[in-house]
Amino acid sequence: MKILMMTFNNSDKVMHLSRAIQVFVQDGSHISIGGFTINRNPMAAVYELIRQQKRDLHLYAHSNGQGVDELVGSGVLSKLEIAYGGSGRFAPTCIRFKKAVQEGTIHVEDYSNFQMTLRFLAGSLGVPFLPTRSGMGSDILARWGFSLETRSSDPKLPDKKAVVLDNPFGDWTETTKVVLVPAIRPDVTIIHAQKAATDGTVRISGLPFADVEQAKAAQHVIVTCEELVTPADLRDNADLNSLPPFCVGAVCHVPLGAYPTACYGYYDYDPAYLKSYAAFARQEDTFQRYLEKFIFGTNDHGRFLALIDPEQLKRIKADPRTGYAPNLDRT
Repeated sequence: MKILMMTFNNSDKVMHLSRAIQVFVQDGSHISIGGFTINRNPMAAVYELIRQQKRDLHLYAHSNGQGVDELVGSGVLSKLEIAYGGSGRFAPTCIRFKKAVQEGTIHVEDYSNFQMTLRFLAGSLGVPFLPTRSGMGSDILARWGFSLETRSSDPKLPDKKAVVLDNPFGDWTETTKVVLVPAIRPDVTIIHAQKAATDGTVRISGLPFADVEQAKAAQHVIVTCEELVTPADLRDNADLNSLPPFCVGAVCHVPLGAYPTACYGYYDYDPAYLKSYAAFARQEDTFQRYLEKFIFGTNDHGRFLALIDPEQLKRIKADPRTGYAPNLDRT
């Protein structure tokens, strides 16, 4: 029932990315972004959120990297719920994220990877929580990132981080206690996909991570894509499709929309850019110069990409057989 209320009834969901962010994401929104560490982050949308100087956003992410770090560093976020934040060997712990936590400029609540998956799944199923044993015996359950006062002031937050209770079915499974983790229901989920049709049908190639659950849990969904196709194009092998049209509110055609992270089958992550970014991110003044040049100094993702060495973009192009860039210098 909830999913049917998600989006518009129109059959053409194509929208310019800047317009989609303007329409769906308001200051104070609870949002979610897809991808995993440096794979298929919706970076074009991340940069547009920063350009539009959105504020007080509450972000949910599974195990994200570059997208989270740039959103935290730009001051867009006030709260973050996440399992892990890191950009591979370039920043095993995201740099601006780590700094913000140390300085107390952002409220962060952490869950295990499996707990975050279950929370998105619960949201997608329309149930208030799901049970697990993940987190038992760890400080994840004892240490809360949001106080009771913060929770009571925001009706979108659950009253508790998690609840441990006795197995209501007794000990017939030898499991005496379970952990209940609360559902996540974002106002907006933003993902990047390899293909999307004009009607909102989405096809993700390679590992989907938690993107499908994140999308189905949200009230509205923005999809950026490498290829914009007709609905007929995705009717062949329809079992490969990831999202149906009624789940999606906006489709934005943004080639290289995950750059500098990878998009399986199209391009690899850019080690040169990520290494350069890490150097910019270590100091406040250099990070501000980074924002001014690469984000505020560009009007859209095309202008941003114009700053990148064309030869490097060729180097990260994926081999169609393996889905990754061959012989890429990843140092």
